Amino acid sequence: MKMNMGTMDRTIRVLVALAIAVLYFTGVIPGTLGIVLLILAGVFVLTSLVGFCPLYSPFRFSTRKR
Repeated sequence: MKMNMGTMDRTIRVLVALAIAVLYFTGVIPGTLGIVLLILAGVFVLTSLVGFCPLYSPFRFSTRKR
């Protein structure tokens, strides 16, 4: 796996994941939608920590500066 995510991309993903988590745990986003978004938030955090997004690879897309 070659890193394909830049710092700004990673930061935005973590902030979005944090916002989703806060909305879920405060009850603003309940039910199945909340669980699906919480799983998506987990994926965002995981890809941010690793620095690799599998969806970028097939399109040869990268936000990382060379």
